[in-house]
Amino acid sequence: MGLKTAVKGGMMIQALDFGAGNYKRFGADGAQVMPSQVASVLGESLGRSAGLKTRKAPTCIGLNGSRFYVGVGAHDWGRPIENLADERFVAGAPELRALVYATLPSTDEALHVIVGLPQSALADGQARDTADAVRGWITGAHEWTVDGEARTATVAQVTVASQAAGALFDYLLDDDGVFLPARKAHFKEELGVVSVGMSTLELLVVRNGAPVERFTASLTAGVRRVLDLVDPQGLYSRGELDEALRANRLDVSKALPVWGSEVSGHIENAWGKAFRRFAAVLLVGGGALLLQPTLLGLFNGRSVLMPDPIISVARGLYKLAVMKSK
Repeated sequence: MGLKTAVKGGMMIQALDFGAGNYKRFGADGAQVMPSQVASVLGESLGRSAGLKTRKAPTCIGLNGSRFYVGVGAHDWGRPIENLADERFVAGAPELRALVYATLPSTDEALHVIVGLPQSALADGQARDTADAVRGWITGAHEWTVDGEARTATVAQVTVASQAAGALFDYLLDDDGVFLPARKAHFKEELGVVSVGMSTLELLVVRNGAPVERFTASLTAGVRRVLDLVDPQGLYSRGELDEALRANRLDVSKALPVWGSEVSGHIENAWGKAFRRFAAVLLVGGGALLLQPTLLGLFNGRSVLMPDPIISVARGLYKLAVMKSK
């Protein structure tokens, strides 16, 4: 069962990573990445005006009578919505649904959706409630529009997992959901995951398929910390700063070493020197690219920067769902 035919019980598998910096979808057709920028549509656009350039509007998602711009440039076209609270997963906030609908395939086939959430949303005492709530709003029939075009899909099954677990299975499994022979033994050993996203720094250690709780942490020390350092007065939206960072128009030369030291300190506090016993430390997330020299030098040769670390979580969740479908 390869990427082109991966289904579960006749259902098409779709992996969704609800990242605060990038929203990612991974399916049999590969990966789709979209900056997690959402803005509510305020009214009609300016259109053409003498002396001014015209710009193509971002993708516009219509749902439940409301319209939202999503992706690159969304914050230039509407009122920015920047909600980083974990409650957005539970409620199925409109801005989160807009990102889902921007990439979810419109199909007559039933879908099995596997969702990656930050560990903070799955902490003890709320994991079951959060997972049940997410399954509640994703399961069922969906209708929406993309730039005015009607779309429909039916989600028959939803699986909820941690984003860090997605990175783990991206490392262990091939595209057919089969353990890579050279890495299968690592599953019984201790594997560390460092996931650096827009909002959070997540640390996970797994042994024999179960997390080692004392090494697990989720901290609000992601890329947004760099953006806060660059713009302490809050003159720009996070999306505007993120877009400038992606385009190499944001000077982070002074902020990056400060943030790198903070991240190294968080890892030291959580793991100490215990990483020396780990089989490998997997590095994922857009922040891992920014901190690549720091993180690769931190673990004495044990660190592995995953191929295309931005999509690693979604790709790993997809592989996990394919493995479970057999």
